Amino acid sequence: MNTIVQNILTFIAIIAAVVYLFQKFGVIPSRKKVKTKACGTNDCGCH
Repeated sequence: MNTIVQNILTFIAIIAAVVYLFQKFGVIPSRKKVKTKACGTNDCGCH
């Protein structure tokens, strides 16, 4: 039973590492961060 759990966790860790490397080197596009305009920077329109 422990061998099965260990294999599943190893597989998940390897998949996570491969996805991270693909995103880092541009094979998979990373998620875009939403730009928020805070008040006081570059005419946010709040005044």
